[in-house]
Amino acid sequence: MTQQLLQQLVEMRGIETQYVDAWGKPATIAESSKAKLLNTLGYDTESDEKIQSQIAYDIQSVWLSPLNPVHVIRSNEPLHCAVRLPIELVNDEHVMTITCENGDTHEHRFVPIDAPMSTMAHIDEVEFHEYIIALPFTLPLGYHSLTLSADGDGFATSRLIIAPHACYTPQSVKEGKKIWGLSVQLYCVRSEKNWGIGDFSDLSLLIENAANVGADFIGLNPIHALYPANPNACSPYGPSSRRWLNYLYIDATTVEGFEDEGVQAIVNDPAFQTTLAHARQVEHVDYDAVAHLKITALKAIFDVFDARYLRKNTKQNKAFKAFVSEGGESLDMLAVYDALQSHLKEDGKESWGWPVFPEQYKDYHNPAVAKFKKAHGKEVKFYLFLQWIAAQQLEASSQKAKDCGMTIGLYRDLAVGVSEGSAEIWGNKDLYCTNASVGAPPDVLGPLGQNWGLPPMDPRKLYEQAYQPIIDLFAANMASSGSLRIDHVMALLRLWWVVKGDDAKEGGYVYYPVDDLLGILALESHRNESLVIGEDLGTVPEEIRAKLADNGVYSYRVFFFEQAEDGGFFSPSHYPIQSMSTLTTHDMPTLIGYWHCLDLELGKDIGLYPTDEILDVLYADRHQQKQAILNTLHGHGSVSEEVGHDVNMTGMTKALNFGMQVHMAGGSSALLSLQLEDWLEMDKPVNIPGTFNEYPNWRRKLTRNIEDIFDNHDITALAARLTDARLKASQ
Repeated sequence: MTQQLLQQLVEMRGIETQYVDAWGKPATIAESSKAKLLNTLGYDTESDEKIQSQIAYDIQSVWLSPLNPVHVIRSNEPLHCAVRLPIELVNDEHVMTITCENGDTHEHRFVPIDAPMSTMAHIDEVEFHEYIIALPFTLPLGYHSLTLSADGDGFATSRLIIAPHACYTPQSVKEGKKIWGLSVQLYCVRSEKNWGIGDFSDLSLLIENAANVGADFIGLNPIHALYPANPNACSPYGPSSRRWLNYLYIDATTVEGFEDEGVQAIVNDPAFQTTLAHARQVEHVDYDAVAHLKITALKAIFDVFDARYLRKNTKQNKAFKAFVSEGGESLDMLAVYDALQSHLKEDGKESWGWPVFPEQYKDYHNPAVAKFKKAHGKEVKFYLFLQWIAAQQLEASSQKAKDCGMTIGLYRDLAVGVSEGSAEIWGNKDLYCTNASVGAPPDVLGPLGQNWGLPPMDPRKLYEQAYQPIIDLFAANMASSGSLRIDHVMALLRLWWVVKGDDAKEGGYVYYPVDDLLGILALESHRNESLVIGEDLGTVPEEIRAKLADNGVYSYRVFFFEQAEDGGFFSPSHYPIQSMSTLTTHDMPTLIGYWHCLDLELGKDIGLYPTDEILDVLYADRHQQKQAILNTLHGHGSVSEEVGHDVNMTGMTKALNFGMQVHMAGGSSALLSLQLEDWLEMDKPVNIPGTFNEYPNWRRKLTRNIEDIFDNHDITALAARLTDARLKASQ
């Protein structure tokens, strides 16, 4: 096989052969990795003839399509689209008809040869031309359809997306207001009333308490739908669907029907109460116990609600049906998947995900699945009901934030992908490359590289589907919130693909249509009035940071990563204004854990570090970093003399902990996010990247009930200092 031919196909499919790694050094993708990535994309690379044939087929497919599937054009750019036609048609009059979202239509007549020709090609001995057609219209922002016709016959269609030039920013933030808020893993929250896992009622209470002490937002971990029949698959970053919600966050006690005698008999049963007491008392979330409690109670509530409202012509039934209709195939797919997975589990069959379902059930579109749906209609309806209730309770929490006057309110988190066995892949397999996984090359957070077990979308299939899956994701995750954090925002530009069976370091980058995706992001941002934060950590080219900034996406600045070449830490006053700063993240140790090297100790215990030499280097680096932090804090007057100057004699105290938080509050970033765990001076992390069963990831609870946290004088005093520092930084 000639490398030149392989390289041509590699470039056509947006596979990057060279990149700059996290340490600023040039890196090259192995030749074997190129071929494997092409295989994953569906290409046969066994011979030159096959490669040449596939290249020719791809080129021919483009030229035989008169219009692109979709055009994304910014509102401040000229309106034009490409048209490809055989030469014998280029002198004929054609009509371009645009139908806007609101029903308005615009018609433009043109002769292709009168427009600029951009390129040409010969396909099966026929000459084709591509022309750039200028459309003399001013169109509103939105999703419009375009039809190309001649002699009264439409023969090609396309989606036309008109997007703003940048994402939305609240007016007060535009005018310089600097705000702070708390980030929380919702499942971690303890309260006097919840059932062993934080819920939307807890969230509303947290919003109210935090707003009262000056917070302008509450940041959430992803609250995507997971697996009701497989509750221990609990990572919020490996969901079943990113469009829908995790039903475990429903507060069953506030759903109408809970007061029914039959429901009360179930929840007051001694066995139920014993499980409830256990779920509330244990240190880590017991997902099996919580799922049992919630499913048992919610099924009983559903029976009451269904009989009371959903089988009759009531306003509740009309609202439910409207929700289901708007959710469309995506919602139906999730509900059928959840019902089917539960059914298979009850029958004792393998059920962790669609790859192990019986053959006839391995695809949502199979006739057997439709038959199952019909036979188990009530179960499917139950899972639709759960999504309806979850959406209502989330919206109530968002409304609470508005009522409390928060500048942003809730900010949600969009995971970078879904897990292999997810409903999202089950229903749209053409879109996903299931023989690969998203990950990261070796970097500071993962020196051996990372494999996240999340199959990537095929960028060409995404384009052919007119970006609808991305539109749906952005819209769904901006709902009931004032901001969206995009985990691994580099996914808009490129993703590190790891072929099944390979080490993470053997992967390669595959590029995505970043400008189109950013345009859609900006459009949905304005539609939902949602500020966008891009988690731009790891291996990030500087040019993409500039592009994100130009598109109104707020950068993500983590204090511990903002170091100069001499080892000193940059002052937060030097961070970009258009950013959200933070001290730590869900993938990092808490402040106490960091300072006392508990993360390194834990990593050694569970075998994360191959040699003692590597661990020794990490300890030495940490020692130097801590000294540099003390130098920074004292140099800026952010801590009193109560905090020592010498790292050898200075432990993590409340004064140091809170001093670091106030130090960040004086910075220039428009947004500051602080972890509730650090307010509570907790030492254990919520997640250790690169681990599965070695550590109870996504299970550790907070150490105090939400009702008690804001009664603590030290915490309310810290909040007052943060608010004052943010106010001064705004001036």
